Amino acid sequence: MLELQTLANLAEIFGAVTVIAGLFFALTQLREFKRQRRDAIAAELMRSFYNPELARAVQLIRKLPDGVGAAELRGRGTDHEAAAILVCTTYETMGLLVFRGIAPFSMVRELTGGLAVTMWRKLGLWLDDMRTELDQPSWAEWFQWLAQRLDEARTEDPWRPAFERHADWKPRS
Repeated sequence: MLELQTLANLAEIFGAVTVIAGLFFALTQLREFKRQRRDAIAAELMRSFYNPELARAVQLIRKLPDGVGAAELRGRGTDHEAAAILVCTTYETMGLLVFRGIAPFSMVRELTGGLAVTMWRKLGLWLDDMRTELDQPSWAEWFQWLAQRLDEARTEDPWRPAFERHADWKPRS
């Protein structure tokens, strides 16, 4: 028969193994939760680009000259200003998600890097005018932040299109 001390030692070992297994399980669950959150955010970001209103807004803004001011944008009609606001709010949300570490920068760069920089180039002066008019220097701050980070990344690490970067890619069986 086992002595009391031996049973106590076995119970201690069993307890330690249980704690280690619990920690391992918790870390695995946390990693899975983070992966699911990242995937959900990616799906939501992609869904925002399938929005027909955003597509129309981008189409209108894309045709503007770079650095359009508030007076010129308003002169083109309310649909242009509404388009600018929609573009700004879309990228505003994205910028904040990147800054908070909720959406990976690399994913946003792949999804919209060039387009965000182009939209900023078109609307930057208009945004400055709006900030002055509204006396709100933080208006669309995360859009500006995101576009500038994406532009810096493009300059520091020239971005080749996916069809060039992944030309050798093969599907998994």
